[in-house]
Amino acid sequence: MFDKLIKINCYSGNKLLKKAARNLLEKFYCCEINCTEIDRSVLFAHHARGCTIIAAKICENVVIFQNVTVGSNMKYNKISNEWENIGNPVICKNAVIADGAKILGPVIIGENSVVAAGAIITKDIPANSIAYGVNQFRTKDTGYDLLYNPNMINFDRLIEANNKLIAEFNGRK
Repeated sequence: MFDKLIKINCYSGNKLLKKAARNLLEKFYCCEINCTEIDRSVLFAHHARGCTIIAAKICENVVIFQNVTVGSNMKYNKISNEWENIGNPVICKNAVIADGAKILGPVIIGENSVVAAGAIITKDIPANSIAYGVNQFRTKDTGYDLLYNPNMINFDRLIEANNKLIAEFNGRK
């Protein structure tokens, strides 16, 4: 149902259907997705639970995890009576946005970049980078995919690793 609602919300030309899909996404998945442009290949992990995604553009093969905020960072200048810092982020192709990341304002997240869990980004991030903390970044090691790869780990292997860690923890008592 999530994928169908996303398609209607993001790509339908029918305003009533879009509004209904938007309301159902918020009700069932606690997410809001409203982009000027969003590629059909964008993936939302965990049904975008807790996400607010208000972007200028999200390009091909972007993966967005749960509790992510992408939106504006505008401020009103009471002296000049003008809005400043107007605009929403552009997320370039093959980017991965990890759990709880915040990307705010008219910024560009470069191709093949990863925005780490909990990062707060209000400045442009170059291509092939790992963004972390508050506006920090470093070059990404091209030998690794972080958080997501289409060849995802086998669930049984993950459970096995968790059970091993639990046994190690229990052995410390």
